[in-house]
Amino acid sequence: MSASYVTKKALADSLKKLMEAHPVNKITVKMITDGCGLTRHTFYNHFRDVFELLGWIFENEVIEDLEKCHSLSGWKTGVLIVLRYTLDNKTICLNTFRSLGREHLELFLYKTFYEVLQGVIKDITKDMDVDETIKKETADFFSYGISGQFLAWLNNGLKENPEEIANRVEKLLDGTIWRIMINHNRAANPIRSK
Repeated sequence: MSASYVTKKALADSLKKLMEAHPVNKITVKMITDGCGLTRHTFYNHFRDVFELLGWIFENEVIEDLEKCHSLSGWKTGVLIVLRYTLDNKTICLNTFRSLGREHLELFLYKTFYEVLQGVIKDITKDMDVDETIKKETADFFSYGISGQFLAWLNNGLKENPEEIANRVEKLLDGTIWRIMINHNRAANPIRSK
């Protein structure tokens, strides 16, 4: 583990602890550095502001487990990983959702689901000839859809079971992406390739 990662992790842990008692937009860099015994200069060597650190937390605490879920067979597991992480870190995620840091959470969710869906689309189209624009537009559209379900769950205070949300997403996606790719497969639909 690099020294840079250890420093970032110390700052992240300090921020997470502070977020249990304070809204993220009321937490200062000084509060974070005082909480972990580092200097403001050290903080600014790694992050521009508190919200960038917050984004780093989301990306580094979830992404590692998600890389194996970028596939047709693993996407639902990926959605469940994000949902369970949120439930396990309920105070921090709700704090972020209800603050100025919300855009970092929304961007993280979008990027995460987009990468998962790109893997799904890659698996579906491995023997097809589908324009890259169609693949990107499809991943984009459904990433926003899944993120919307996730944000509604946060808005309702995380009351619903993560499995229920993952099952609902699965029901809504069931065969949909596959049908879009089939409809745009230039090898099977020569008219589309013109």
